[in-house]
Amino acid sequence: MVAAVGAKRNDSSNGAPVRKDWQRSEAEAIYHLPFAELMLQAQSVHRENFDPNQVEAASLLSIKTGGCPEDCGYCSQSASYETGVKATRLMDHAKVVDAAQRAKEAGASRFCMAAAWRNPKDRDLDEVCEMVSAVKGLGMETCVTLGMLTPKQAARLAEAGLDFYNHNVDTSPEFYGKIITTRTLQDRIETLAHVRDAGIKVCCGGIIGMGEGIEDRIGMLVLLANLPTHPESVPINLWNEVKGVPVNDTAERPDPIALVRLLATARIMMPKSVLRLSAGRQYMSDELQALCFLAGANSIFIGDVLLTTKNPQAERDASLLERLGMTSGLARGK
Repeated sequence: MVAAVGAKRNDSSNGAPVRKDWQRSEAEAIYHLPFAELMLQAQSVHRENFDPNQVEAASLLSIKTGGCPEDCGYCSQSASYETGVKATRLMDHAKVVDAAQRAKEAGASRFCMAAAWRNPKDRDLDEVCEMVSAVKGLGMETCVTLGMLTPKQAARLAEAGLDFYNHNVDTSPEFYGKIITTRTLQDRIETLAHVRDAGIKVCCGGIIGMGEGIEDRIGMLVLLANLPTHPESVPINLWNEVKGVPVNDTAERPDPIALVRLLATARIMMPKSVLRLSAGRQYMSDELQALCFLAGANSIFIGDVLLTTKNPQAERDASLLERLGMTSGLARGK
């Protein structure tokens, strides 16, 4: 059982108040609105808080791959499953900074570093903090995902200049136990609180397509939207097919319209959060991505690989955004 994280509401500087007291029935009613009405409401909220023609471009690098002791049933990096992913040591500092520089030149404004740990050891955190400071020195926003953190570790990352910490809730409270047993949802909520207390912004979302129902996807949004402070970034991932993991037995690709409905609902419930189309964009047509942007998505990961799975190439992304009249800083023809 997840501890209560709800609050009432704080006034928004523009548009409707930012609510943190959502009921499941309210979220379901929004999700099931006639499609045209849902899109109108989502786009209206989006325009009150963001430039509707601007998309954030972020880059993700696995700085320590594989060998994770967690048993997340969707993950290629879990040591519990034979997925063909080999465990590596923490990347060399210079190589990480070089990758960040290349990402910046390709148009990324945020650089995210991911390590497959349950929780970082202090000696590893020393090196990660140095990476954060160096990437920050390039003029980029920084983000890391390292697993669970103690308050002291979160404070150290803040001192290094970290902007965002990614720690997803993954799914609804009801479905969570069906995909993970080594870490509770409450563990995740506590790490989010440590990050907040340290003054670091939160990047927190989840994965769809693992066999959960629509009610679970909505439940995940209710959980996120009722946190004491909404995540500044909310990544929505389509599960990437991974051989050898249990989710293969339950996975089902979401209906495209269902994905758009989910994003539109998220935009209405979390009006000031950046909504990122994360993993799984290789499964999306250009038309589907355009609908997602119309529903309120305003961030993408660029590059050929996301951790261990494929990602659309930058040239395709730049071409799509150009045809839509949207800007992101993506470079073309390189």
